[in-house]
Amino acid sequence: MLRLRWILLAAVVSLFSAIMGTAYFLEFRKIGRLTELADERMAVLVSMSRSVQELREKVAFYNTPEGVAHLAREQYNLSFPGEMVFKIEVKKNSLPQEKR
Repeated sequence: MLRLRWILLAAVVSLFSAIMGTAYFLEFRKIGRLTELADERMAVLVSMSRSVQELREKVAFYNTPEGVAHLAREQYNLSFPGEMVFKIEVKKNSLPQEKR
């Protein structure tokens, strides 16, 4: 009977060790996947933070008189009083073509 108890104890300890080993292995895999996911999300967060900072800088620039002047010149083709504006038109096939 004593020997049977030792065999039963060894079986229980082996089963417990196998279950705990499997659980640790699965948890370490899950931790690895979550770490990779967190790294990816952090990279996305950093890139979005940079783009937000760039947009804030643009907003700050366009709130200045120089920014408004730049916007008026660029998008609305406006000019300062007394300033001459030259418009260059390019017609189709007006440029010489390369010889191959």
